[in-house]
Amino acid sequence: MQTHPPGNHAEILKNFDDFPDATRVRLPVVRLLFGASPATIWRRVRDGKIPAPRKDGRITYWLAGELRAALREGAQ
Repeated sequence: MQTHPPGNHAEILKNFDDFPDATRVRLPVVRLLFGASPATIWRRVRDGKIPAPRKDGRITYWLAGELRAALREGAQ
């Protein structure tokens, strides 16, 4: 299990394509990737435009590989 490194979101976005597909990404980074508010992210998840997140206990996360695929498909 790998999570995105804590810290500067600009650095995380810059290196996002280098993350392994199984890297866990939390909502603040997903918001930046898609340029959307939390409400819009959840609406797009509900509509099937962004992959559904996963849960590990109380932690909600997305997999970097699934988000990259959604971005390639134009999930904006």
